[in-house]
Amino acid sequence: MKIGFVSLGCPKNLVDSEVMMGLAEQGGHTLTPNPAEADVLVVNTCAFIDLAKEESVNTILELAEFKRTGKCTRLVVTGCLGERYRDELKAQIPEIDAVLGTGDVPEIVGAIEGHQRRPVIPLTLVGESRITNPASRQLPTYLYDADTPRVFATPRHFAYIKVAEGCDYKCSFCIIPTLRGHYRSRPLDAIVREARALAARGVREIILISQDTTFYGRDAGLGAALPQLLRELNQVEGLDWIRLLYLYPTTITDDILDAMAECEKVCRYIDLPLQHASGDVLRRMKRPGTGRSYEELLANIRARVPGVSLRTTFIVGFPGETDAEFAELVAFVRRVGFDHMGVFTYSHEEGTTAHALPDDVPAAVKTRRRNRLMAEQKKIVGRAQRRRVGATVRVMVDGPSQEHELVWRGRLAGQAPDIDPMVYLTETDPAVLRPGTVLEAQIVGSRGYDLVARPR
Repeated sequence: MKIGFVSLGCPKNLVDSEVMMGLAEQGGHTLTPNPAEADVLVVNTCAFIDLAKEESVNTILELAEFKRTGKCTRLVVTGCLGERYRDELKAQIPEIDAVLGTGDVPEIVGAIEGHQRRPVIPLTLVGESRITNPASRQLPTYLYDADTPRVFATPRHFAYIKVAEGCDYKCSFCIIPTLRGHYRSRPLDAIVREARALAARGVREIILISQDTTFYGRDAGLGAALPQLLRELNQVEGLDWIRLLYLYPTTITDDILDAMAECEKVCRYIDLPLQHASGDVLRRMKRPGTGRSYEELLANIRARVPGVSLRTTFIVGFPGETDAEFAELVAFVRRVGFDHMGVFTYSHEEGTTAHALPDDVPAAVKTRRRNRLMAEQKKIVGRAQRRRVGATVRVMVDGPSQEHELVWRGRLAGQAPDIDPMVYLTETDPAVLRPGTVLEAQIVGSRGYDLVARPR
């Protein structure tokens, strides 16, 4: 059959979609990007916040239309929304034929075909890592392996590698531990083997992801295993860049920072979601640290990894957030000066401990605070970009832009795909440029958050 996949949400969810597409192909089916041609449609959903849930439901309803107007005979819902609202979805949207949660990835072929069948390949489950809480048996435990088939949805020159799945933190605003299960690391040799296979097929940048990448190995009794992993990945031939996403304040150690500085292929890029800078708000969020301890951490990162780019995210409008606490956050952002920053308005999610608190910050105030914080960030970035003009930088080429045949898109080592600004390359020669090429360019200006550069 022809199968159409839609993947929503974060890169971690995208990897699950790529695995399910690989299993579908291995099961004898073909993939199509056109939903009107699909015999079966699969949507891998997100359920982290209200906007994500709304997008997921709307996508399900849009695809359901193809059961009435197209070839589609089955609609399968997978992922976090399926894990969280399995029974409700089937009851309220009768067009749905099967719902799989985050731990049901191996069952995708049976869901597509309308019956349950055993996985067609050996699957790596949670038995390879140490889970001591008996209640965890009721939570998702699936974890893919280097031998699991995958159909990549990213451009050929970069790919994501999940180093772990799940989360053990108790952040009061977050539902992820319930949706993804306890933290479980993949074996180090399996990750290195996967990286070698990716490099052999032309991938030039690998992006390591998990719910807390700096926690890697600790759950399995390996201590802080990330420095060893980075050093081994640094030896993989064919790779140019190794990037880390989703680090955590209490698990960023000096050993990890020293490995990042030592390994020439590891991007000097720290993605560190801090969520707030007021100690009182952080305590209500059940997050570690204070604004002061975060400033000390960021100063240490900059000292040990010279030239590092810092990315973070914040939540505004958390229950009880006062004007004074928000002012602490604004002052913190001004002092620290992040290279990249995202700001979310608080979403009052059932199933979280914060849901017991009153959602007492009005929506208009949440939006106003988000806009204020992003306005501060725009000033910070503008000043930093003016200082960059004239500098020579290394740029990874992503592909042509939509603006002009001689303008291509690229990224610095301090810019992650899809979430960060980009570099527009002017005066290019399309005959010699290829996605994945790393070249030297001179920064000549900026456009909003993006940079403009000219190849040297």
